[in-house]
Amino acid sequence: MIASISGRWAMGTFLGRYHCLVLSNNLRGLGVLTNLVLWVFIRCKHYRRRCKIRAPCCNEIYPCRHCHNEATSMLRNHFDRHELVRCDVKQVVCSVCDTEQPVAQVCTNCGVNMGEYFCRICKFYDDDIQKGQFHCDDCGICRVGGREKFFHCEKCGSCYSVALRDNHLCVENSMRHHCPICYEYLFDSLKDTAVMKCGHTMHCECYEEMIKRDKYCCPICSKSIVDMSRTWKRIDEEIEATVMPDDYRYRKKLFSGYSSFTMDLDPANGPFD
Repeated sequence: MIASISGRWAMGTFLGRYHCLVLSNNLRGLGVLTNLVLWVFIRCKHYRRRCKIRAPCCNEIYPCRHCHNEATSMLRNHFDRHELVRCDVKQVVCSVCDTEQPVAQVCTNCGVNMGEYFCRICKFYDDDIQKGQFHCDDCGICRVGGREKFFHCEKCGSCYSVALRDNHLCVENSMRHHCPICYEYLFDSLKDTAVMKCGHTMHCECYEEMIKRDKYCCPICSKSIVDMSRTWKRIDEEIEATVMPDDYRYRKKLFSGYSSFTMDLDPANGPFD
């Protein structure tokens, strides 16, 4: 039987829909002290972890760098908007005991593991290790999906699926650009990225939406992104089977490298119009 219950509410940073609310109850029963930590709200929509970070750029505490970037991007003053450089983070705050400390995987005060996956370079914590996180030294950031399933393309400047090894057109630093549809920076985006036949890149969801809207060329270079040969052949066959009106049946448009002109090939009108 529980003899007494004492509760302490520790309110962390509250940012719109991102909550860091921890209820820590000390339950004393049968002579044994049990520390029960109840997460009342999900910390953020990006990662599952037991710590928050102090942003060195603005000295504020946020659940993760994405929460920071989303919050600061909505500031009214355009000059106050900024993004957090992940490697610059020096301090973290344990979400269990609320102790601020230098970056580490285990809390120096309560000993809790603040993240099953921990990268000391990126200052990155995540409990969901099924994502297959790994740090790419060439990219300089952590990726997901499993190290064995990706390779780093030196020319493109990013990690690609092994299915694309020797099977894609390299475009220098193709991933270090913004998506041509939604204009989000691709290199460290959380969304999946598609590599088109021309070598340019965009978000997979943007690519699929573009195809749904019958857009079959790259928004950057206008090259075809799918094999259209069967479509062009079908259109040619339909045109060949279409009977032209009498007024246009004998007219032909001739093109040269410098000009174009129309010829009337109707025998009744002579060789030229």
